Amino acid sequence: MMMAAEPAGYDLEQVDAFQDLLPALARGLDVRDIFQHLSAVASRIVPHDEANLALLTENPSQFRLHASTLDSAPEVVCRGKVCPIGDADEPQVFDVVPGPERGLRSGLSVPVSIDDRMVGVFALFSRRPRAYSTSDLILAERLAAYIAVALSHQRLAEEARRLAVERERSAQLESRVQTLTRELELRTHGRVVGQSAEWLDVLKKATQVAPTDTTVLLSGESGTGKEVVARFIHRASARKSGPFVALNCAALPEQLLESELFGYERGAFTGAQQAKPGQIELAAGGVLFLDEVSEMSPSAQAKMLRVLQEKEFQRLGGIRMQKANVRVVAATNRDLWKAVERGAFREDLFYRLQVFDISLAPLRERRTDILPLSDAFLQEIGQSFGRPPAGLTRAGREALLQHDWPGNVRELRNALERAAILCEGGLIGAQHLALHGSPRPSDATTTDLPTVERDTIAKVLQECRWNKSKAAQRLGLSRTQLYVRLRKYDLERPQAG
Repeated sequence: MMMAAEPAGYDLEQVDAFQDLLPALARGLDVRDIFQHLSAVASRIVPHDEANLALLTENPSQFRLHASTLDSAPEVVCRGKVCPIGDADEPQVFDVVPGPERGLRSGLSVPVSIDDRMVGVFALFSRRPRAYSTSDLILAERLAAYIAVALSHQRLAEEARRLAVERERSAQLESRVQTLTRELELRTHGRVVGQSAEWLDVLKKATQVAPTDTTVLLSGESGTGKEVVARFIHRASARKSGPFVALNCAALPEQLLESELFGYERGAFTGAQQAKPGQIELAAGGVLFLDEVSEMSPSAQAKMLRVLQEKEFQRLGGIRMQKANVRVVAATNRDLWKAVERGAFREDLFYRLQVFDISLAPLRERRTDILPLSDAFLQEIGQSFGRPPAGLTRAGREALLQHDWPGNVRELRNALERAAILCEGGLIGAQHLALHGSPRPSDATTTDLPTVERDTIAKVLQECRWNKSKAAQRLGLSRTQLYVRLRKYDLERPQAG
């Protein structure tokens, strides 16, 4: 920054005015609120008829007026002599061509910098010609330094307010997610379990989009919980009192898919003895969940596009257009854009579905959810068993955490249900889970599960010196359960020679 020569000194009035600037700046965190008062104090240092503070915009060739002593000032101040502020980068004194209203004749401008970076320009104007000299520039620079401090405080306050608003919004969103999760579990017995950052991000996005009527596309591998999220969105929406209708597009042949989706009139095809409403009609006022939407036939895609664009459809064999009062949530386990590139999926339908996309991570990428999900599934499974499993052994938990779960949450539940049958009410160990890559006895790869269980029990009995209470405790079994297995596998303590 170019500096003019230091003046010989300040007069008493100027010194007093500088001392009054700090209290003036302390009166508010926003420079705009105190700019009139600031100008009044500054006029005792550098007399002026008008004062402006312009800040740089994202366009480095433009300034936007931030504060002014005028009641109505131009919003944008450009580089050059529009305002005029000269070249703005350097302190300067300049003449002004008098306007018809304001009658300004001369002015000066100095850069305003924060951390050695120019952020704006402070300009003073007078109705007197040639009212300013280089000594006034020095004083104006001192004023600009005070203004820079005030701007720094203003920006810190604005950032603090912004962060506070974001924290409050985040807290409200998290509270809403928890409330909706509890409601879904109570009303539908659905499980929305998980504590990983990836899963919580999915629920937050679902909570954000739910109050709208926007179409949602859920993408992710099979078994990641897309229908759970779709039900969550339904529960959190204004359509929660309406139905939730799910249709798997891959489970039905082409013609049957269309008849199920759009319904049909009597005589529409051989066997259509009477009219039947489709899933769109059945979902009226609620949510239609289209799973594996990538498998939809070209004909069905064209008709579904009309549902999303025009909110109307026809039954098969019908001539009357019907209103489609549904919100669509679609799901796919494939890369839908690649299907578009292959010509297997309509591009216009793709964009209609992907208004709001939520991607669900596979279970192997959110391992902190494995054990909470396992506990929840075991509670559910236990309700239908005469002898529910007692829980998981440490080895069982380690086996669950080490597995890659190519089938994701669905595979996890199936593995636990099978293990619950095998453990017969005891603790589920790694040997009950039978997971590829899980810790097992060394011969597990060449023997079946009963053989593994027999050998494990025999080994533990030997290690416990045939103390059946200790062996049962280590195996996670009751004494009765252990005795059942001893008889089953013909395991009796060897008689002394």
